Amino acid sequence: AAHAMPFGAEVLPQGGVRFRFWAPAAKRVDVAFPGNRMAPMKPDGSGWYEHVEIQAGPGTLYQYRIDGELLVPDPASRFQPRDVDGPSEVIAPRAYKWSDHAWNGRPWNDAVIYELHVGTFTPEGTYSGVAKKLGVLRDLGITAIELMPLADFAGKRNWGYDGVLPYAPDSVYGRPEDLKALVDAAHAANMMVFLDVVYNHFGPKGNYLPRYAPQFFTDRYRTPWGPAIDYTNPVVREFFLHNVRYW
Repeated sequence: AAHAMPFGAEVLPQGGVRFRFWAPAAKRVDVAFPGNRMAPMKPDGSGWYEHVEIQAGPGTLYQYRIDGELLVPDPASRFQPRDVDGPSEVIAPRAYKWSDHAWNGRPWNDAVIYELHVGTFTPEGTYSGVAKKLGVLRDLGITAIELMPLADFAGKRNWGYDGVLPYAPDSVYGRPEDLKALVDAAHAANMMVFLDVVYNHFGPKGNYLPRYAPQFFTDRYRTPWGPAIDYTNPVVREFFLHNVRYW
């Protein structure tokens, strides 16, 4: 079946959540919920596992358990409230009420881009901290902000270039809806928002893909920052193409 996004936890319109997970090297996968409750996932024979949990919804915490032993976050997690090794949180992506419907972007020749690091741009080091300071940038003549990488990384302080969960805006800066509110506020100030993304490698801490999906990586070439991602694999390509659309 074709899904809006084949990876991760999808909140279903009729209630419940569909969990989908690509783990071609796993023999068995369960969804692990708080209180040590396990729900077995159904394999389809091509490396995909799926489970629909009627009791789950936005805010549900979950992990995937590989072969009865290793608990891992969802590689397509939309939020990690307890950092990269903790549980993933089910997010309802359409719950946020946008107010930027009149925003149509700005022409390229208007672009005066200010690249900023969310963690150090304000004393708070948060998405909402940036939103409060947009007026200062606008008065400088800035028409666009470019956020240094947000993909969830290990720990509290990081440039962002060793993120491991490309769909999860890092929780140290706030919640996903805080990031949406920042984009909303920028558009209200007639400012564009760009994201710096890292599609070359995963960081060293919090990346469990080699254990259950070694097909994500290749030895045919290397990067100075860790194993090279195998973009010849169609599932891997989809993972990142969906990531672009998601952002």
